[in-house]
Amino acid sequence: MSIDATADRHQFNWLLGHFVQQTDGVRDAIAVSSDGLLIASSDGLNRAEADQLAAIVSSLASLARSASRRYDFDGLKLIMIEMRRGYLVVSQITGGSILGVVAGSECALGLIGYEITALAERFGTLLTPALIAESRQHLPR
Repeated sequence: MSIDATADRHQFNWLLGHFVQQTDGVRDAIAVSSDGLLIASSDGLNRAEADQLAAIVSSLASLARSASRRYDFDGLKLIMIEMRRGYLVVSQITGGSILGVVAGSECALGLIGYEITALAERFGTLLTPALIAESRQHLPR
């Protein structure tokens, strides 16, 4: 891979990690490509946990896209699932890729929504096929 793809991967991973560390209430986050495979995960997840969350997030996004097509709603923007002790938030990034965020019930959802939107915009400039390939090669086994 090129030096640019490696630098972009480091920046992408830093942005994801920084988002989790700096956003109150956020526990974990992942990025998933349009084909449902893991691109990157926050440090709090091991590979098996990240793959499981990627499958959940990818499935939810697929259901939302189907509903969007059925009702002509013009695509996925955001999914929020509220559970008894936390939230799962799924957001479109770019090119069909998805951001999945796990947050505790104590979080400020408005702030998390704002930060997710800002992060998705930053990711959009970085997320290329070269970055996705580079990131997958460097995921923990």
